[in-house]
Amino acid sequence: MGERRQRTTAPPDLTGTLTDVDGLLVGHATRVGRGWRTGTTVVLAPAGAVGGVDVRGGGPGTHETDLLRPENLVEQVHAVCLTGGSAFGLAATTGVMSELEARGIGFPVGRPGAGTVVPIVPAAVIFDLGRAGDASRRPDADFGARATRNARRLRAGTGSGSVGAGTGAMAGGLQGGVGQASVRLSNGTVVAALAVVNSLGSVVDPETGLPWERRGTRLTRPRRTELAALRAHLNAARPPLNTVIGVVATDDALSKAECTRFADVAHDGLARAVRPAHTLFDGDTIFALSTGHSPSAPATGRERALQLTALFEAGAQCFALACTRALLEARSAPGGPPAYRDLCPSVFPTAT
Repeated sequence: MGERRQRTTAPPDLTGTLTDVDGLLVGHATRVGRGWRTGTTVVLAPAGAVGGVDVRGGGPGTHETDLLRPENLVEQVHAVCLTGGSAFGLAATTGVMSELEARGIGFPVGRPGAGTVVPIVPAAVIFDLGRAGDASRRPDADFGARATRNARRLRAGTGSGSVGAGTGAMAGGLQGGVGQASVRLSNGTVVAALAVVNSLGSVVDPETGLPWERRGTRLTRPRRTELAALRAHLNAARPPLNTVIGVVATDDALSKAECTRFADVAHDGLARAVRPAHTLFDGDTIFALSTGHSPSAPATGRERALQLTALFEAGAQCFALACTRALLEARSAPGGPPAYRDLCPSVFPTAT
């Protein structure tokens, strides 16, 4: 009795970005042409953020995920690296760490006062090898360093599409990419998501030709000829190695265990937007970050449990729509798969 359920200003904002969460920055490094179609995306938390992770896919490529288990020592991470290049792409993490070390950002080690730090940078990869014809063209430490140097607060509606880690992504045979969404809860807490969609499953319902998850969009059904072309393409052979990776974040103050649950529930959003999800061919991995910058008053007991329930559901909603936005913002590249907007241009409002 007397409990008030926390509400979201639903649906999440498709023009929102992960940097709507105070304390986070996002940077991309992209390379296309001469055998390249790949990139790296870095989510930077210069002041640190509590982290969690949940890995669901059958073929993940990750770095430092065990560190995020609630029982382990380190409480905060300083960046998350999302990158193309399959397992080779984990080399980009070294560049992120080098940039942060040069700024004195990291976990202090050695003699007190010596200034030696080890940046904590969990990472996950997508498979995009050979998407432009040369499998040796993949992210290295320079990609991670450049993405870190490019990290900034993003303006509304920017930072998504076929950029960074989403450059060589494919989504159910269509051009994939990076998508973002955010929402503000009724108590002022901000929740946001960034997804890199390189999925075996489709983001599009073949019956309607529209994304599975489209709340808050202004899309109209495609013309019959467009729907027929889309269905034909979706039925074509798809690459066997895929992944959706990303980050959900909030400015609420969460523990490592709560961040782990946050990442866990965000996979519900992935499964709403991409069907099928979590297959043996996918490396689906979602990180969760908490910056603790929210001005909202802390709650306890059952009231806090209700707050967390609403926050986690908002994360799932944001991640689902971030997957949709990745599809909507994607642009095809020479020699690559068609983008959704290439096959179904009538779906989009004429103003866009």
